[in-house]
Amino acid sequence: MKTAPAQGIGALAEPRYRTSDSSPWTSVRLVRSLLVITNADAGTSDEERLAVALAILREDASVEVAKTSNPGELDGVLHRAGGRTVVVAGGDGSMHAVVKALHKRHELAETTLALLPMGTGNDFARGNRIPLEIEDAARLVLSGEAREVDLLVDEVGNIVVNNVHVGVGAQASRKGARWKTRLGSAGVGKVNLGKLGYPIGAALSAFHPPSWRMRVEIDGKVVNDVDRPVLMVAIGNGGNVGGGTELNPDADTEDGRLDVMISRAVTPLAKLGYVARLRTGDHDERDDVVTLRGSTVKVSGDEFWLAADGEISGPERSRSWRLEPAAYRLILPA
Repeated sequence: MKTAPAQGIGALAEPRYRTSDSSPWTSVRLVRSLLVITNADAGTSDEERLAVALAILREDASVEVAKTSNPGELDGVLHRAGGRTVVVAGGDGSMHAVVKALHKRHELAETTLALLPMGTGNDFARGNRIPLEIEDAARLVLSGEAREVDLLVDEVGNIVVNNVHVGVGAQASRKGARWKTRLGSAGVGKVNLGKLGYPIGAALSAFHPPSWRMRVEIDGKVVNDVDRPVLMVAIGNGGNVGGGTELNPDADTEDGRLDVMISRAVTPLAKLGYVARLRTGDHDERDDVVTLRGSTVKVSGDEFWLAADGEISGPERSRSWRLEPAAYRLILPA
């Protein structure tokens, strides 16, 4: 096969090939290359959904599928990514794992990612308007635009793709996970009761313990001290948690700011009101809820657990996060 000599930028954008010396020059479209990473432990239903997505992707792209089950395997797969768009087929945990691995390899800034939502919560997809229907998500991978999105990084190098919260929020995640699984199979079509898991967890956790004494600092300024007990503190790059609960309703992964929500609803009646309005997403309108924005945030005080992208860790006495604006590229709706 011989190639025609390049003639300007147009020739580079649309290379021409011929199959023999006697055949005429023809223009051919460059085929994009995708590396699809999926969970090796996925169930039969996930395998079927992935097959539907792959059929759509292969109509317009060269696709390699890699199944991983642990960080070592994931690192090996990313090692051979070779500049291809990395498509994460999974939920929030899978997205977190891939971004974490790329960040650790110092390759995140030069990588373009896409997401096929296949988790139970899919909060990161919701917040970024990535379709939850697998066919629509696959078409978005092919037709969307790669845009720069932000990332949260703590003082020890751990990353947060979507949201991190402490206090009753972490306890709600711990307890709500069980309810999300129980209710996830209930419902018809897009009406899935699994999204009730987080509010139920919040209600069950709201009284044990009753509150935390915490100092919250944003960009070095104290916005809540230990003399003002809090129910929870949420730091959002994205706004959704627990399968659709808008914990930080105004959070935007592209705005170069982190959103902080502080709930001071510590009396029994206030807690009930807070949990009720948490389900409708207008809890931030309460007088005992404070919403702020900044670039860095530090939380310290009473021993607390934290939930970062759904992963529970702790206990801690202090933790800080900073925003890395435009940390990587993600394929999003135009």
